[in-house]
Amino acid sequence: MMTRLGMIGFSEGNGHPFSFSSIINGYSDAGLAASGWPVIYDYVRRRDPSEFGIDGVGVTHCWSQDPHVTSRLCEACLIPHAVSRPEDMIGNVDAVIIARDDYENHFNMAIPFLKAGMHVFVDKPLSLSISELATLGEYLRNGRLMSCAGMRYAKELDEPRAALNEYGDIRLIRGTILNSWEKYGIHLVDAISNVVRSRAVSVVALDAPHTSVAVQMDDGSLLQLDALGDVTKCFRVDFFGTRKISSHEITDNFSMFRRMLWHFCQSIKDGRPAIDPEETLGAMRLLMAGRMSQSQGRKVFLHEVHL
Repeated sequence: MMTRLGMIGFSEGNGHPFSFSSIINGYSDAGLAASGWPVIYDYVRRRDPSEFGIDGVGVTHCWSQDPHVTSRLCEACLIPHAVSRPEDMIGNVDAVIIARDDYENHFNMAIPFLKAGMHVFVDKPLSLSISELATLGEYLRNGRLMSCAGMRYAKELDEPRAALNEYGDIRLIRGTILNSWEKYGIHLVDAISNVVRSRAVSVVALDAPHTSVAVQMDDGSLLQLDALGDVTKCFRVDFFGTRKISSHEITDNFSMFRRMLWHFCQSIKDGRPAIDPEETLGAMRLLMAGRMSQSQGRKVFLHEVHL
């Protein structure tokens, strides 16, 4: 029996409904070319047909706040059903993907489906509200909710992920990304937390023309994260160990998204969280602590962010 997914989108500047749906369903060349997302069309059309599809899974329904975008999504990604309201998917799909990065709306969009007992994937970041996360934590822990950045599964980080012991003692990790801390900082946090075993203890915002934070880790290492704002494309992670140093430019969106979607679909089948729930909540606490440090001009310990 096929697992039916509903795709919910979009938010400004975020084409994830198109990329996610095409990875799962395949795509119409003419439809995706005309979708208004040339970057997505360009990297999707370069992939081998064998890389599309997840066994036993299909996106069967979709919704966006703009009927014209919904129509283009259906045509581009071979989705048979458009609905007039997100809630119309309840009873018609097994799980939904909220493919929007406007985190202020994530809770209200996800909660009807979670209360209906459905599986939900929420695009990054999950929420930066303590009260919302307190409620969502229950669903993370029972395996109904998954949320992360695709960069958690970046192919370019496979080498340090598999051979971290070759680095000796990690002294410093640097992550650099474009756009805002609130929306894009999670890319770096998720990417790095899926490589190293250490966890954040405190955060201090640095004096810089962009959001720059220094994070003290529980193994004594330092994590420096920079969200550069409006700059050219930049997704970079650097590891500095006593025996090895490496730098990684992350560019393969297709592979990271496909891996992420596979893990979500596997969690539906298994009924277990794909990611340690405390790791997801810890990532949100780190984002909030960074924002607190920047606004209050002081070091913020993660234990101050009570969930």
